[in-house]
Amino acid sequence: SGGVNGMAKDLVIVESPAKARTIGRLLGNKYVAKASMGHVRDLPRREMGVVVHDQSFRPTYTVPPDKRKVVSELAKASKDASIVYLATDPDREGEAISWHLVKAAKIDESKVKRVVFHEITRSAVIKAFESPRELDQHLIDAQQARRILDRLVGYDLSPVLWRKVRSGLS
Repeated sequence: SGGVNGMAKDLVIVESPAKARTIGRLLGNKYVAKASMGHVRDLPRREMGVVVHDQSFRPTYTVPPDKRKVVSELAKASKDASIVYLATDPDREGEAISWHLVKAAKIDESKVKRVVFHEITRSAVIKAFESPRELDQHLIDAQQARRILDRLVGYDLSPVLWRKVRSGLS
């Protein structure tokens, strides 16, 4: 579908449009680079969004209304690609954003490769694409635990802070 000589282009997903333009320029026309605009899925805004059961915590993630368009665009682009490179930031948060992208956009996991670079230079980017890896479930779990903990503590504690200290604190 599309691409050079009818070949499918590989998709690269980064977090920001500026980064997408730069990466697209560095990688050339075998790739199409798109931006996720940061997180595409989170705990719901107006409810706890975490089911606590015995020793386990089950988060309920939703795609906020302002992210639905970008998620459906990325879902469509990923269907047309032979490989989907997740090139979100090289930290726990970036790892989680990549994982949420796969889930929210229902990206075929057999196509997914994770690439990480610490600077956007031709050599760093090329090197990253020469050694892609799988998503790091430990980093994803760490970020989820952090987010769940923030929510569990914050959801119960924030109203107390607002009454006792100042409204709007979180």
